[in-house]
Amino acid sequence: MKFIGITGGVGAGKSEVLSYLAKKPGTKVMLADEIAHDLMEPGTECYNQIHSAFAGEDIFLPQGGLDRGKLASVIFSDDKKRLAMNAIVHPAVKRYVQQTAERERAEGKTGLLVLEAALLIEEHYDEICDELWYIYTREEIRQKRLMESRGYSPGKVRQIFASQLGEEVYRAACRVVIDNNGTVEEVFAQIDRAISNMSRGTGDTADE
Repeated sequence: MKFIGITGGVGAGKSEVLSYLAKKPGTKVMLADEIAHDLMEPGTECYNQIHSAFAGEDIFLPQGGLDRGKLASVIFSDDKKRLAMNAIVHPAVKRYVQQTAERERAEGKTGLLVLEAALLIEEHYDEICDELWYIYTREEIRQKRLMESRGYSPGKVRQIFASQLGEEVYRAACRVVIDNNGTVEEVFAQIDRAISNMSRGTGDTADE
C-alpha cells in the first residue's frame, strides 16, 4: 500500500483531485477536517478535553456538543485559544490517521491511501506518509474561485492567503507538484503519472 498526503492553499481545487483519486480501484480517501469533526463529538476523549479546557466559553450547545459557529469565533479571535484547541485536536487526528494507515496496510485490501489535510506540512505528516503532494494553483485563480463560490471579499481572501504557507514552502516539502492551472484532463494525466512514478519508485514530480 502507498500512502499519499495531499495539501495546497485554499481554493486550489483539492476536492477535484480527491474525487478523481477516490474513483480509482483499491483507493481510500480521508479528509482531516471530517476526522476532526468526528473526534470532537460528545463522549470522545477530544470533546472531554475541550470541555475541560474551554469550560468558561460559550461554545457548547444546551443538549451537548459544540456550537461550531461560536467555536470558530472564539479560536480565530484569540491566538492562545486557537493554539490550545489545536493542541487537543491535531494530535488526536494524527493518531487516528496513523492507526488507520497501519490497519489498512495490515489488511492488505487498500492499494492507495490518500489523506487531505490543510496542515499536512506543519503537523509533519511526512513522518507517516510515503509522499506529500502539493496542488498548485495561481493565486488569481484561487481568489476568483473563493469570491464566486464562497462570496468572500478581496480583503478576506488576502487575509486567508496571508495566514497560509507560501508556495516555496509547499514545493520544498512536497515530492510531487500537481499543476492545477490548466484543463481537468491535464490535471488527471499528472495524477496518473505521479501514481505510476511512485509505483516504479522514481522521484519525478508530476509537473516536470
